[in-house]
Amino acid sequence: MKETAHIGITGLGVMGRNLARNFARHGYTVAVHNRTGTRTRALLEEFGHEGAFVPARTVEGFVQALQRPRKVMIMVQAGAATDAVIDEVVPLLDPGDMIIDGGNAHFTDTRRREAALRERGIHFVGSGISGGEEGALHGPSIMVGGSTEAYTVLGPMLEDISAKVDGEPCCAHVGSDGAGHYVKMVHNGIEYADMQLLAEAYDLLRRVAGYTPAEIAEVFRTFGKGRLNSYLLEVSAEVLAHTDPHTGSPFIDVVADAAGQKGTGRWTVQTALELGSPSTTIAQATFARSASSRDSLRSAYQGLPGGTPVPLSRTEAERFAASLEYALYASKVMAYDQGWTMIQDAAAEYGWRTDLAAVARIWRAGCIIRAGFLDRVRAAYAANPYTTGLLSETSFATEIAAAQVPWRETLVAATRRGVPVPALSAALAAYDTLRADRLPTALVQGQRDYFGAHTYSRTDLPGSFHTHWALPERPETQIA
Repeated sequence: MKETAHIGITGLGVMGRNLARNFARHGYTVAVHNRTGTRTRALLEEFGHEGAFVPARTVEGFVQALQRPRKVMIMVQAGAATDAVIDEVVPLLDPGDMIIDGGNAHFTDTRRREAALRERGIHFVGSGISGGEEGALHGPSIMVGGSTEAYTVLGPMLEDISAKVDGEPCCAHVGSDGAGHYVKMVHNGIEYADMQLLAEAYDLLRRVAGYTPAEIAEVFRTFGKGRLNSYLLEVSAEVLAHTDPHTGSPFIDVVADAAGQKGTGRWTVQTALELGSPSTTIAQATFARSASSRDSLRSAYQGLPGGTPVPLSRTEAERFAASLEYALYASKVMAYDQGWTMIQDAAAEYGWRTDLAAVARIWRAGCIIRAGFLDRVRAAYAANPYTTGLLSETSFATEIAAAQVPWRETLVAATRRGVPVPALSAALAAYDTLRADRLPTALVQGQRDYFGAHTYSRTDLPGSFHTHWALPERPETQIA
């Protein structure tokens, strides 16, 4: 088979098929392969007219069709399936060739694979791809990890098929080895938080303000005309405005209130714990999904006493909705800030040179968490790449200051009425924790030293100390 294809894609599920079509639509010749040939044939029959495809029945033929340096994109299930494809393809490659994993791999797997293939002279590129099947076809957000040399060759192609904002591609090299999949994981963690915050806002507007789902859809659309403008807000409004065709009821009322997850949110929380990165809003959003699926616990606790419903007049409801806008926006800023902190923490841990402004740039379109205020996030990190956090930037700090009263009053209203708001509450608690002059963890230091001799530090002296609590006089010893 002649070496004619610019890139090859193996794994023609929805994402793989749409990425192949995207490349072909941009003028690239694409070698396509699937373990079962029916998907390859279906792609050619349905979409062969969209560009140049080179179908391959075998892995050998697939690799032989690729121009050098060969670029093989793997779009199969993460984990063992990806390793199996790598093991099958690698013996057919030469030094300088590239394998691109475009699936939702755990970044530690990507680091392992990259290190192993680097020893063989093969570039392993872990690419986080966000935007779902529509993004894959029309332009996703692409977070690329791997060597600079690989991105020099591969980057222009990926930038070409990515989403664009004012002509700028939503694709960037975010660091070496597993950085691409890590940044995608954090994107999904923020996505969990964003979705939960919107769900809690809906619940408050319904159970506190007394609005119908259709009215809440209009409130969300009004929010979307301002600083809360985002794809997820648009989606939420569409869902809330939809009427179930079978019952005539609001669609939201016939959907089970138990949400699933595919694992990226859980990975984000686990990684945050390992890095000591305080991503509490993301964590609470993830736990909220877990709690929603615990049927036995929810059944056992149903009927326990809670808050007291207090009906609001229409005018009071409108005021509450206005306050909620502040609370939702402030909480959203905190969630995104926690995501950027996680990226900074991982970059320091793994030696990645991640451009934080570029992360904001490539999330402005194509991905699920795209939002209008990301332009401002980008500007903040572009002006100062070493910015500690979003709230150290003047405009965000000013907005959070203006949100103080409505943010807190919203949560008071929720608590009085027994409406659960775990993500909104976690966002405010995170804010109050980080702004506090002094935290009660001084007592935690003392507790740990008392029962485990873990030592403590002092505010007035350097070093570590231990108090001999069992002795009557409780003498103190400096340990280091």
